[in-house]
Amino acid sequence: MSIKRALSKLTPRLGEQDDSGLSKNSQGSPRRSILSGFLRDRDYVSSSEDVSDDSSTGAMSKNQQKRLARQQRRQERSRLSEDRQSGESERHKEEITEAARNETPEMKARYGDLPLIQSRTRSQEHRTRFEDISADLVGKQILFTARLHIVRRMSAKLVFLVFRQQLSTFQGVLHEEPGVKSIAMVQWAEHLRLGNIVQVRGTIHAPEVPVLGCTIHDVEIAVNAIHVVVRREEPVPFSVYEAEIRTPEEDRVEGRRSHIPDRTRLTNRLLDLRTPTSQSIFRIQSGIGNLFRYALDERGFIEIHSPKLQGSATESGASVFEVNYFARSAFLAQSPQLAKQMAIAADFGRVYEIGAVFRAENSNTHRHLTEYTGLDIEMAIDEHYHEMLDVLDAVIKGILEGIYRRYRREVEIVKQQFPSEDVIWLETTPIVRFSDGIKMLNDSGWRDEDGNPLPEDEDLHTRDEIRLGELVKEKYGTDYYILDKFPVGARPFYTMPDPDDSRFTNSFDIFIRGQEIVSGGQRIHDPHMLEENMRRAGIDPESMEEYMEGFRWGAPPHAGAGVGLERLLMLLLKLGNIRLASLLYRDPKSFPAKPADVQLRHPESSTIDPPWVREKVGNLAPNDEAFQPLEHLIANYGDATSTSFGDERFKIWRDRGTGAAISYVPSSNSHVIIPGNPLCDPRQYTRVITQFLQWLRRETKYKPIWMLCSLDVEKILGEKLGWRSLSCIAEERVDPSRNQAASDGEIARKIRHAESTGVKLVALNQGEMVSDEVRQKIDKRIRDWLDNRKGTQVHLSEIHPWYDHAHRWYFYAVDKSGTICAFVALAMLSPAQGMQVKYSLDFPGSPNGVIEYIVTHAIQTAARSGVKSLTFGAGATTSMTPGHNMQGAKVKMLQHTYETLAKQFHLVRKSEFRAKLGAREEPLYIAYPPKGLGSKGIRAVLHFFED
Repeated sequence: MSIKRALSKLTPRLGEQDDSGLSKNSQGSPRRSILSGFLRDRDYVSSSEDVSDDSSTGAMSKNQQKRLARQQRRQERSRLSEDRQSGESERHKEEITEAARNETPEMKARYGDLPLIQSRTRSQEHRTRFEDISADLVGKQILFTARLHIVRRMSAKLVFLVFRQQLSTFQGVLHEEPGVKSIAMVQWAEHLRLGNIVQVRGTIHAPEVPVLGCTIHDVEIAVNAIHVVVRREEPVPFSVYEAEIRTPEEDRVEGRRSHIPDRTRLTNRLLDLRTPTSQSIFRIQSGIGNLFRYALDERGFIEIHSPKLQGSATESGASVFEVNYFARSAFLAQSPQLAKQMAIAADFGRVYEIGAVFRAENSNTHRHLTEYTGLDIEMAIDEHYHEMLDVLDAVIKGILEGIYRRYRREVEIVKQQFPSEDVIWLETTPIVRFSDGIKMLNDSGWRDEDGNPLPEDEDLHTRDEIRLGELVKEKYGTDYYILDKFPVGARPFYTMPDPDDSRFTNSFDIFIRGQEIVSGGQRIHDPHMLEENMRRAGIDPESMEEYMEGFRWGAPPHAGAGVGLERLLMLLLKLGNIRLASLLYRDPKSFPAKPADVQLRHPESSTIDPPWVREKVGNLAPNDEAFQPLEHLIANYGDATSTSFGDERFKIWRDRGTGAAISYVPSSNSHVIIPGNPLCDPRQYTRVITQFLQWLRRETKYKPIWMLCSLDVEKILGEKLGWRSLSCIAEERVDPSRNQAASDGEIARKIRHAESTGVKLVALNQGEMVSDEVRQKIDKRIRDWLDNRKGTQVHLSEIHPWYDHAHRWYFYAVDKSGTICAFVALAMLSPAQGMQVKYSLDFPGSPNGVIEYIVTHAIQTAARSGVKSLTFGAGATTSMTPGHNMQGAKVKMLQHTYETLAKQFHLVRKSEFRAKLGAREEPLYIAYPPKGLGSKGIRAVLHFFED
């Protein structure tokens, strides 16, 4: 049963094939593509490029002939349509060129690029802010600078331009006026890239109908002049306009309503920060800081700025970042705790700080960061730590009230993407004892993850906090409350114990929407009690001598607290992810390791330092002949898939800035297959991939399907571009240094048998071409092999063993009669990838064991020459693994379907030979844009692999 027939059960009209088996010598194929994994592995090592679809076919049926005829008619119509469109485009270009020739100097001066602004002059001409535009300006000329947000082409002579300044959008109208504004100006503006910064001059007028697509509805501008101040040079994964489009998920209770995932936004953080939603979030964040500072200033607090380098761990030493401080150890401050308390000991009385906090906790959750902004206070108290709690309670409620009053516009903008209700709080905030909160949870039937009642002497987990927030909301009708008297085990060493119950402390948390935003309490000011607690926590008081001096010299009773700015903002706006509340977030996955520099096989063909840059010809390749040879790029950066790029059907796109290459194959009228990784330095993947996809979208109408890509490429497609991905295939690699014959008895036995029959192996030098006589003999044996194939062939490339022989390594076997009975060709890949078993042919009539003999010999020869990695290509995995942006019931259905097919049709039956070689799997991925696959996409994939 072929994979084509198997998939036809899921995808209509894919065609059917009959069952057929594979014999050892005559039914296999020399090339094993990705679909070789979808089919089945043979009992000997095949080529890594192709496998026969083990299905027999006869003459086409009438239905198949009709389908083929329909496909040919569609292709012909498509070609005629493209020719017609091409002709119209040429005529249109001629019209534009003629219009540009007839422009007067005054007309030409109305548009174009401004010189680079280098502060040479200052006209001091007034520039209007969008927030100042109103109907009062109708009929007046204005000048402004803004980003180009949207371009809407209405006709060849009329275009609507939407401009953006932070939260505001404003529509401009540009149309041809004979003798004033030419059609060339309109066409020039129409082709401006979104995101360009432009300077616009025009007249305000009232539109015939309100401009509902902009924030300014009642007026628009008739554009008289438009000039580019800054061009966006690079393509972007998404535009600000696209990022703000809401999805029609009206029933969604919480979370962003957008078709661009948060992961994609966060990976392209700068773009997302340009959106009105992000602009509003950070205006609100700024407001929180201002309100916090003003409220405490009014209450007599002094703002301090404490050092972020500490000589010892602030609280525990287990969650701090250690840094090299002039060959000594220092730590990034986990909080300003030490400095705040020292300021109180220095009689500052009341202090606060807004500053960075560092936590070296490997918590990859929605509410944790490794660096965030803390809003900290500390104050001397007279009798009770609730004196400080009352101050903080009033400050936080003042912040909430101030945000909803001063920043209502921004709050409503955020709600368009993140629907939520305003936070509810009471005039008198409920204060719930920790033990009472535990009782509320247990009485409601709530249990921990093991099904046990919650204990009173342990801290709450996030799920417990959220449930308690629901219970408090039901009982008190508030989203905002205080949980008091936390257990000793949940608080740091400097927390004052409860005088009435030593199991608890004089400490509290404040919650909003069921999650903690504040931790605080009374500090121990008695030096003896403090030292005892420090030793109990495993901290040497002598290591914090400066801190301890303040208490030994007499510190007043005091209490304090810390508010997490980003967490407060996240919960206030129900963002669902704290990273969205941090300008440039830092979490445990920040600063990924960079690949080590490797010595290229062809340094002169580097994409980091391309020839035209190195020779100072320019920043772009002057012509196609200047590009680095494709064969050199494969040897520098290639993977197993790239060794097929020399085939005629593989089209090659080249990046003129770097010379990077991406292969693509139009596989149908609607889809294009992009196999393998880009041929360039991995550090250039993001830029090169984005450039290529922009070119593909601009120049063609194909939907892309990226196949056989590595995790690095899949991550870019999934995180930066929002594509969906899955893996049911993996690269099969072996360690060439392993002696397969010594480690596997059966392989050794087969090798001895081949030797006993008189088989001799011939190994050429790497890069050496075989003699004409031997090549003719091998070519004849390949033709014999091809004549014995049966069925429709599924493959990645044709058989071209002598292509690019400089990067090949040839081996062949001769039996005792002098007949060539087996052939192996290794292909050179990038230094990191090593080499590939490009072809391994076991010719008809060869002695038993010859394929094991020659392949093992080729691998061991490669190992002796220093090859560290060798691949047989890709094979199917036992299960389908979802990648980026794949979840829910659909994924489970796909997984179940794949596993059923794999089991029923033996798609993943491992070759005994490869298994004994110790092959390990490295996942490869299939990636496609949302709604970019479907039945047509599956057909395109099958068509791509068919012979």
